Amino acid sequence: MQKVAEVLGRAATKLMGSRNQRMLDSMQPLVDRINELEPQMMRLSDSQLRGKTGELRNRLAEGESLDDLLCEAFAVMRETCRRVILTPSEENPQPMRHFDVQLLGGIVLHRGMIAEMATGEGKTLVATLAAYLNALEAKGVHVVTTNDYLARRDREWMGPAFEFLGMTVGVIQHDMSPAQRREAYACDVTYGRNDELGFDYLRNNMGVRLDDQAQGRLHYAIIDEVDSILIDEARTPLIITGPTEEFTEKYYLADKAARRLKGIDKTEFDARVEAGEEKEALDLEYDFVYSEKDNTAHLTDRGVQRAQEALGVDDFFTGANMDWPHRIMQALRAHYLQRRDRDYVVKDRQVLIVDEFTGRLMPGRRWSDGLHQAIEAKEGLRIERETQTMATITYQNFFRLYDKLAGMTGTAVTEAAEFNKIYGLEVMVLPTNKPLRRTEHPDVVYRTEKEKFAAIEEEIAEVHEEGRPLLVGTVSIENSERLSHQLKRRGIQHEVLNAKHHEREAAIIAKAGQRGNVTIATNMAGRGVDIVLGPGVAEMGGLYVLGTERHEARRIDNQLRGRAGRQGDPGSSRFFLSLEDDLMRLFASDWVSAVLRRLGMEEGVAIENRIVSRAIERAQKKVEEHNFESRKRVLEYDEVMDEQRRVIYEMRQRALEGKDLGAMVLEVLEESVAGAVAAHLSPANRPDEWDRVGLQDWLERNCGVAIDAEVLEGRSAERIEEEAVQAAVDAYRRRRKVLGEETAERIEQYLLLRAIDTKWKDHLYAMDSLKQGIGLRGYAQRDPLIEYKREAFELFEEMVASVRDEVTGLIFKLRLEREEADSYQGVMRVAREVHEEYAAMQRAQQAAVESSKGSEGKVATIKVGAKVGRNDPCPCGSGKKFKKCCGRGRT
Repeated sequence: MQKVAEVLGRAATKLMGSRNQRMLDSMQPLVDRINELEPQMMRLSDSQLRGKTGELRNRLAEGESLDDLLCEAFAVMRETCRRVILTPSEENPQPMRHFDVQLLGGIVLHRGMIAEMATGEGKTLVATLAAYLNALEAKGVHVVTTNDYLARRDREWMGPAFEFLGMTVGVIQHDMSPAQRREAYACDVTYGRNDELGFDYLRNNMGVRLDDQAQGRLHYAIIDEVDSILIDEARTPLIITGPTEEFTEKYYLADKAARRLKGIDKTEFDARVEAGEEKEALDLEYDFVYSEKDNTAHLTDRGVQRAQEALGVDDFFTGANMDWPHRIMQALRAHYLQRRDRDYVVKDRQVLIVDEFTGRLMPGRRWSDGLHQAIEAKEGLRIERETQTMATITYQNFFRLYDKLAGMTGTAVTEAAEFNKIYGLEVMVLPTNKPLRRTEHPDVVYRTEKEKFAAIEEEIAEVHEEGRPLLVGTVSIENSERLSHQLKRRGIQHEVLNAKHHEREAAIIAKAGQRGNVTIATNMAGRGVDIVLGPGVAEMGGLYVLGTERHEARRIDNQLRGRAGRQGDPGSSRFFLSLEDDLMRLFASDWVSAVLRRLGMEEGVAIENRIVSRAIERAQKKVEEHNFESRKRVLEYDEVMDEQRRVIYEMRQRALEGKDLGAMVLEVLEESVAGAVAAHLSPANRPDEWDRVGLQDWLERNCGVAIDAEVLEGRSAERIEEEAVQAAVDAYRRRRKVLGEETAERIEQYLLLRAIDTKWKDHLYAMDSLKQGIGLRGYAQRDPLIEYKREAFELFEEMVASVRDEVTGLIFKLRLEREEADSYQGVMRVAREVHEEYAAMQRAQQAAVESSKGSEGKVATIKVGAKVGRNDPCPCGSGKKFKKCCGRGRT
């Protein structure tokens, strides 16, 4: 059936033409219209041509679309480039005027597609058309390149055309200050390196002031060498890291102090209070109270005093001492709540977590919030200073943030399926401006790598003697050096390049077409640079491209081939292979070896056969499909993180902008109180089992709200929740009135940002640990991805709840003197101190152990779209409020 479908498909293509050709044909009338406008544009003076930008922007404001303006805008840019942009030739620079196929490329880019254009067809010039048209909207256009050199070169080369037309042009470089970045991003068109743009997005969402945000809206991006950026580099995510703990020695000291303290289980403590003993008296008898049920521990007043004495610290709640209570409480948890050979084991001098449901070890996983380090100190093990993820995003998810995306490259069609599925980008293959004259010889295959390199040496020597230039491509620096050694021994002058020094690379690659030059380069070298033939070289047959090995991806081989035969120049290419090459050995050796034996392969004799070449291409296609599945799997994991990142960044941006902070805090407060009610009055328990006293304590401790436990008797959980929420809201409004609206908003903004950033950082650490160990679930016949989604959802829910609880507790703990309230610095200092005190005293009590839970159960999917508010109608259609229906018991 598949063969029948292929035959029918080929027949349909012959009858109606390919989709690619039909789309190009549909664009041709636009090209014709642009050409008709050229004489009119040529008659304009410089000032009249420059004035076209304002005219086009006015028409856009009056309701015309970019598509309506396309032909005139392209004609304006073409004429501008003809006047102000010259070819890079040092000897005879010529004005650069867009060819018709370049106009087609500009249309493809404007429509949010990928333009595949052969090497030397002028993609850098093509980008100016779509960039100018889309920059008319004044929302920012980013032209993305693979390195700083190309970004700077393209800005300097093409920038004058935009500036001539009254537009601003910027460039992002690695060593720029935030102010310089902000200025560059504010331009109409900005050139920049792919990873710099991604890191700036992450930095934008780590700033504590709006002024810290340099990168503006992600509106439209044109990605040069789009296959390199969205395919090759997409394997590795962008990550900003920082140290998790600066002074690991403190964990040993905290452990030593914790061993001296006297504690009591909360169950016994409560029983003795209920039996009539004074709570204050018990606080003076014990140093800490721990609860196995809640997995928490906290110091009493006596415990604080004794711990300070043990550590030689005057006051835990000043300056740099504020982290001590948290460390000591984590040490107490390590000793009293985490048991060796139950919760963890020590193996090879490492603490390994035990899955509480399956009993399996979880190598690569670590408890967060300092608990793992506390257990290492308890066991006398070395505590490693680690780095942790502060912010991360994959290239796939970063570039999908743009309103519109387009790309260009010489080699994209072999990855068309991935571009379409992952990015929604269609690939359009454009014709060359002049007919292609490159000869692509069949591969030659040898039995061994030694034989192959000997043949390559002879081939280079023979062609070099003729004076014809060679570009020799290798897949590794190691092979480049091996071949260089052979050529030195032979006395053949040559250049060896890799991708370490972009500027030197570009200069030498550009001269690789000169008579007698031999250039050895890794396949990535020289991207974005044309090879111009020297005098008399065309008559020799042009540039000879020699590949020393096939790459796993066909497009990498095509990139190398594409160096020859640019703009109608003659040229040729050939690949030398051996059965010992990685691709042949791993993916094609059995079949190809059998064919070669039938063809009579002998030692030192090459086989040259197009059947073999096609077999190798089939092997490459299989590898490409495998690599695509691997990248897709990575993306599936990151999409879980991406949804969480969007929620947090939206929450953070709302706080940073400071719009209606009071409403935001009220929402946080209501959710926090509702969560506490659900936790203490669980629907899973009978009313006589509800922890009304615990709820009373929580409200008093976190909100300063006193509700008599006896009043709560006989009331439903819904009624109690309504009263508790209302009491907390009233208390908050009183607090806000005392502080004053302006002061309250400053404090609330600071506390929200600090809580979000702290908890998000801890969440990323927990997610890193989860991802490291999730693959082992496959051994338990579970899908690791499903397990990851479920546990990631649980961790995220816990993290959001902890943000709410921390902000709630901090707001009610603030105490301001009048003079402090009158100054911004005073407000911030007090807010900072209260935040640090609260974090130190409460983190161990409220943070759940961020470890994987290997239980069976329903898979929770990450929610996409707007969050359902507690008082909104339940999306299940019951007609009830969400909090009284599907949201019952949710935190």
